[in-house]
Amino acid sequence: MNILGIDIGTGGTRAILIDETGAVRATETAEHPPFSTPDVGWAEQDPDDWWNAAVIAIQKIISKFPADSIGAIGLTGQMHGSVLLDKADKPLRPALLWCDQRTEKQCNEITETIGKERLIELVSNPAITGFTLPKLLWIREHEPAIWTRVASILLPKDYVRLKLSGDKAIDVSDASGTLLFDVRNRKWSQEMIEVFEIDPELLPDVFESVEITGTVSRTAATRTGLREGTPIVAGAGDNSAGAIGMGVTKPGTVSCTIGTSGVVFGVTEEPRFDARGRIHTMCHAIAGRWHNTGVTLAAGLSLKWFRQNFGGGNDYYELTRGAATISAGADGAIWLPYLMGERSPHLDPNARAAFVGLTARHSSAHLTGAVLEGVAFSLRDSLEIFKENGASVETIRLGGGGARSPLWCQIQADVYGQDVLTLQASEGAAFGAALLAAVGVGLWKTVDQACEKTVCVEEVFSPIPENVAVYDRQFEKYRRLYPLLRSIQNVEEH
Repeated sequence: MNILGIDIGTGGTRAILIDETGAVRATETAEHPPFSTPDVGWAEQDPDDWWNAAVIAIQKIISKFPADSIGAIGLTGQMHGSVLLDKADKPLRPALLWCDQRTEKQCNEITETIGKERLIELVSNPAITGFTLPKLLWIREHEPAIWTRVASILLPKDYVRLKLSGDKAIDVSDASGTLLFDVRNRKWSQEMIEVFEIDPELLPDVFESVEITGTVSRTAATRTGLREGTPIVAGAGDNSAGAIGMGVTKPGTVSCTIGTSGVVFGVTEEPRFDARGRIHTMCHAIAGRWHNTGVTLAAGLSLKWFRQNFGGGNDYYELTRGAATISAGADGAIWLPYLMGERSPHLDPNARAAFVGLTARHSSAHLTGAVLEGVAFSLRDSLEIFKENGASVETIRLGGGGARSPLWCQIQADVYGQDVLTLQASEGAAFGAALLAAVGVGLWKTVDQACEKTVCVEEVFSPIPENVAVYDRQFEKYRRLYPLLRSIQNVEEH
């Protein structure tokens, strides 16, 4: 039996096929059209672009392996996006994405209405622009004609589920990022729904991640080539599924993933809250476990931005090869990676990026090194909050594109001051979704067992003591810069 995992990303959809041992048999991707930006800070995507890409990726898989060999399907994808459907289950407008920043006003209204402390009690998280409820309130305020036609609300991966099976369902990890979900008790928050007048009938049924939510319909089978009746499990949001794919299932093991954004992810056996809301608290994809997450919005994006604008035509390998010749600390240059505002720890959509400490002797190699270090400092911000709140950080596993750069791995070991591990197969959230589906149909008894059997360490990067000392000093400077630069920005804004 093979298992199919599908990841509905921002830039494209990825499908992965694993066998009964967890070995990867095939991977395929299909790109999405770039998301649209109708205004500054806005980000929208047509939900049917996800479905069309999923069909292409699935068909590519089935061209290599027969549909009858696929025993189950697991779904994951970008979180928070608002998919609004009419009575015929057609999208009423493009979805507002996780990176859309237009809802600062609605976030302030949510906080003022509920109260900052009460909001943490109800949904375990502060109101931030990325989450789903503020997007719904914005649409209700600015597009009332559309809002009156809304018959159901889904998140991105769950729109693909709807197209595959006809079922409207969501898992607990994805629901945790809506601001409408009681994370502690793993159910919709009746108080939030009532206060903000969201009809509960608009919301999908909630499932634990390994539960089966439906099966492939005849219509979807005809479109994709999948076997009608193939079970579909609930799956998980991309952060939780990615953590499963890295074997992050128990307290003490933390993942630091650098993709477009950066995510620090740690498991807890009970909900663990940050009173200031600097990190998120959400349900993990394992029943009875939760996780804390810190998010850097422009992690890999920082390096991509630098290469596109200042890289002199060099590719990533050439840039990082140059940065490897520079000593730790980039001769005093510091990068604040706030190109898209920032979540953790500042919760500030208006934060701005900056290079600080430049002199005439700094080169492109220095600035590349400063970008790599600045992203690692941002992730360390979240790790420090984890420790401050009593979480243990015994083992750090690296994932995403950043884990493919030996230099960036070594910088992270030096910045965090402890060993970091890379994995033999870094297949991301799609692999985690496939493991969840495998557990759902009984290939493994538990998610823990699935990860123990399939996730293996490839390399260990140990901190270099002299670099650790440099980075500890540089990190203290880094932490002081945000409030100083924000105070200057406040003068400009007023």
